[in-house]
Amino acid sequence: MRADMPGAEAQRVRESYARRDTAGCAERYSPLRPEVLATMQELERAIVRWIHAARLAPLSHRTVLEVGCGSGANLLRFLQLGFQPENLAGCELMEARAASARQRLPAATRILVGDASEIDLPDGGFDVVCQFTVFTSLLDARFREKLAARMWRLARPGGGVLWYDFQYDNPRNPDVRGVAMAEVRRLFPAGRPTAWRVTLAPPIARRACALHPSLYALLNALPLLRTHLLCWIPKP
Repeated sequence: MRADMPGAEAQRVRESYARRDTAGCAERYSPLRPEVLATMQELERAIVRWIHAARLAPLSHRTVLEVGCGSGANLLRFLQLGFQPENLAGCELMEARAASARQRLPAATRILVGDASEIDLPDGGFDVVCQFTVFTSLLDARFREKLAARMWRLARPGGGVLWYDFQYDNPRNPDVRGVAMAEVRRLFPAGRPTAWRVTLAPPIARRACALHPSLYALLNALPLLRTHLLCWIPKP
């Protein structure tokens, strides 16, 4: 796909997610599944560690924009941790998912629809600009660079970018590509990221939790079995 085709990568992502929705992938990511619940709980603990490491507390006045907010699950998590609804915003490419987020979240939380690389918001307007497994769905290198640059501009000096995504390719899914730490640094050259390895490899988690949910924590104690990075990239 040519990177100079306007909107081509955004349209490819729309089609990719539409295929996933049609295939009924929502069941695989239901929190009623023990491996999904364990992953969510681990991520929430990691986010609390990030809040302390970044010295963001108290949270009531901190502003957050999530790029690719989906149906609002991460914004809900931020609300539960103490961020205020009027200080949260999300941008989502898929109209149906944005509509779901609007239903789930307080009316004071802004949900915008469209390509986040073109989002009409003021530069430096947020303490935290975050993304959760968005960049691995972007196959076009120039589009990744464009979106990363827009996220960096939206973060205020003294704030930063929060990143959560997986590092390795999935040979069964041609619509995604892993993003290693070296690429994170390249996408945000002015930042000095702090990174934590998190999330037990999903295929291992599914098999382990089918035997017993407690095996998630046991296996996740081995860093080499963790596939995702949680990164805080502060903006000077």
